[in-house]
Amino acid sequence: MAKAFKYGLKGITGFLEPAERELLRSLIGDVISMLQPAENSSKDPLAALIGLDMDVQEPTDRAVRRLLPNVMKDDDGASLEFRQLTERSLRETKIGALRAAALDLDKDDVVLTADGARHWSMALNDVRLVLAERLDIRDEEDAEHVHLMQDWSQAEDVESYLALVYNFTTWLQESLVQAMLQSLDSRA
Repeated sequence: MAKAFKYGLKGITGFLEPAERELLRSLIGDVISMLQPAENSSKDPLAALIGLDMDVQEPTDRAVRRLLPNVMKDDDGASLEFRQLTERSLRETKIGALRAAALDLDKDDVVLTADGARHWSMALNDVRLVLAERLDIRDEEDAEHVHLMQDWSQAEDVESYLALVYNFTTWLQESLVQAMLQSLDSRA
């Protein structure tokens, strides 16, 4: 069984069972594949060099849209322009954090530096956003309903299994954030 992240002399440490590591590795891989931009062979090399993507559109997958939301609710044109200027960089940053977290899953004991903890926090947040979208969590009531699912033996369908996975990643992220806050307090 996983142990919560804690801050100590070694940094931020946690423990994950092999099955938990495999689950996280799979989830991280799924989110990475969702964020991988489609290759465009006719791309302008200068635009690619500076990170512009003039062909980008708002994602059709709701979960990807949750990871890469429009910046302006009521102005699709301005949102698209901002997306063209920033989405490639945002995707690369998210993928980088996800890959960094996945590398830490090679050992039972997870020992994180400050940068590693930041990457893990970003990765877990993105995994949770995708899971929340797949579970249709829209408000506090939806979240409470999902939170009620705590017993793995009661997982009878995909939704209940996803709820358990969502609760696990939420718990893991909460313990990580608490450890990160403790590390900041110890420096002050």
